Amino acid sequence: MKLFSEQAILTQIRSVLTAWGMPKDAVDTTAAAMVYADLSGIDSHGISMLMMYEKLRGNGHLDLHARPVVERENAAMALLDAGGGLGHPAAVAAMNLAIDKAHSAGVGIVSVHNSRHFGAAGYYANFAAEAGLVGLVTASAKVTSVVPTGAAVPMLSTNPIAFAAPARHNPPFLLDMSTSTVASNKVKVYDLHEATMPEGWVVDESGRPVTDAGEAMAWIHNRTGGGLTPLGGSGTTGGHKGYGLAVMVQILSAALSGADLAATRRPGAAEDIGHFFLALDPGFFRTGDEFLDDVDELVDTLRATPPAKAGTPVQVAGDPERRNRERRRTQGIPLPDSLITKIAAICERAHIPLMLDHPIQEN
Repeated sequence: MKLFSEQAILTQIRSVLTAWGMPKDAVDTTAAAMVYADLSGIDSHGISMLMMYEKLRGNGHLDLHARPVVERENAAMALLDAGGGLGHPAAVAAMNLAIDKAHSAGVGIVSVHNSRHFGAAGYYANFAAEAGLVGLVTASAKVTSVVPTGAAVPMLSTNPIAFAAPARHNPPFLLDMSTSTVASNKVKVYDLHEATMPEGWVVDESGRPVTDAGEAMAWIHNRTGGGLTPLGGSGTTGGHKGYGLAVMVQILSAALSGADLAATRRPGAAEDIGHFFLALDPGFFRTGDEFLDDVDELVDTLRATPPAKAGTPVQVAGDPERRNRERRRTQGIPLPDSLITKIAAICERAHIPLMLDHPIQEN
């Protein structure tokens, strides 16, 4: 493992996207969202996504010049067409529009279709919290990889959901999760590290657990049966609840926007990913800063809960990612040699230099 500065990662991402012909403002927006993921410890959604983006571009399934267009809107709602481009610029535009509508109407809801991967959902939900609003973000995804409870074949994607709420003194509460036990890109990270996965993340077509990351990637991407488990794992451990959440997200993200349903996508067709953004003004319901005070009281009380293990305090959603950002901004972002090799190959094909040849240090 080598450690790189935030600026080095940002510069490398920008250089690749620019070489591919993406406009500068879209490059800046996309690179910022990707680096946020790497800083937060969401390594599956940062610079490692360049491999998938290159493949989409090579297949003609990604328009790097796309601009999100408002197709329909009223005082509180809007529908955006992302134009087949990367989801990051469309997601930023959509959440900012939802925030503007919430400030004037109390609530803003923006639905997006014809998009591609947009990174970490929590990045956009946090926009609302930083504006003093409650934010909710959901998305469908590219790969049909999640096996419904009791099924032998995958029919759903990882379908993330993120929720953010502001507080007065505390950082925003920020929940960012897939509705599968893990995201498929986390399996990719284990494969890059050649590490053994925990049991229960991936199953074969007979429901047996798969712990070899390389084999798990094959079940997710190259085979007709098996795949990721819904959040909770098997039905006996609550997997049916994760399954239900995944369907809810699919309805909000895809059925509402007109994006495809993943499982019904024609083989070889470009994916049409859908996103859902909601911003809500708590000031409509509570006077002054009462809502912010209550959120503070809740998270403070939870953090003060006696821990089951001494020295391991209770956390709330967003705490681990925030600590990762603090640490990685000073100590560096870790990248495995296998990933650097893949990025070097991308740079060679794009006829640009690799900028990851000067790490802060090696672990």
